[in-house]
Amino acid sequence: MKNALGAVDTVLLLGGRSEIGLEIVRLLVGLGASRVVLAVRGELVPTELGAEVHVVPFDALDVPAHGAVFAKAVELVGDLDVVISAFGVLGAQADYDADPAAAAQAVAVNYGAHVSVGLHAARVLREQGHGTLVVLSSVAGARVRRANFVYGSAKAGLDGFAQGLGDALHGSGARVLIVRPGFVIGRMTAGLTPAPMSSTPRQVALATVGALRDGAPSVWVPRALGPVFGLFRLLPRALWRRLPR
Repeated sequence: MKNALGAVDTVLLLGGRSEIGLEIVRLLVGLGASRVVLAVRGELVPTELGAEVHVVPFDALDVPAHGAVFAKAVELVGDLDVVISAFGVLGAQADYDADPAAAAQAVAVNYGAHVSVGLHAARVLREQGHGTLVVLSSVAGARVRRANFVYGSAKAGLDGFAQGLGDALHGSGARVLIVRPGFVIGRMTAGLTPAPMSSTPRQVALATVGALRDGAPSVWVPRALGPVFGLFRLLPRALWRRLPR
């Protein structure tokens, strides 16, 4: 439940190593959040967040165990004000071309697992009558490019799912916030050449917290990417196909 000042009090981060996710948590703690649950696969290096922190095991591909993760989080901190779904893998299209099994597993993480945790989160938030699910989507899903179409197709599916889930929660007191960053300079993209209008995890987190405050259903990071991709969607496929890889 939100604290006496109306600020977020409890946060569940699914993907406790996510640079963006942790930056969002740090900002929320700075604004008053006092209890945090980090759901993570394997051991987690202790992270100083300035709040009461609990760590619970989480494996994106262990779908049958996802319900227990939410049950444990609620047991530890009570109502969940914000749930951040921030896990995922990038991978290289060339590797997926060579190993379709790896491509299918990446899609299971980047899309299928998010469907599972999204539905669990929706149930919990709906029963509470409040709370926000933050879904980290990507501009890669706004119009899928051949340079990363396995990753992009999963993000496209995730974005559509999140939009539908937000509509399904309308009127319940719970809601969904879709975050669509462009290229994010960080651990996940190390070694890659930054694209135009790149951002940092901190910039994505600032935009996310601003959208949470404003009650927005979605946010592009940077905001200029929204109208840019509005135009990209209108490009003839023959031209889109010729964009640099």
